[in-house]
Amino acid sequence: TMPAKRKRNYRREYLQYHAKPAQKKRRAARNRVRSKLEATGRVAKGDGRDVHHVDGNPLNESRRNVRVISRSANRRMNKKKGKR
Repeated sequence: TMPAKRKRNYRREYLQYHAKPAQKKRRAARNRVRSKLEATGRVAKGDGRDVHHVDGNPLNESRRNVRVISRSANRRMNKKKGKR
């Protein structure tokens, strides 16, 4: 039998990773790019697509670095790179 899975502590995860200033900047940059693309009509809320940063750096908002791809393709790419 497999041991029971430990319950995920979201509060602790937030404090140790997501609340860090560098991570907040990266999240804000990702949201900013998504908002710009929503304003131009390239993506819409709930459309199942992600904004993919080609070089993996969300702070690089250049048009050459940003692609709109399906959510599953983006998650698959990030898994291959070892990001998750």
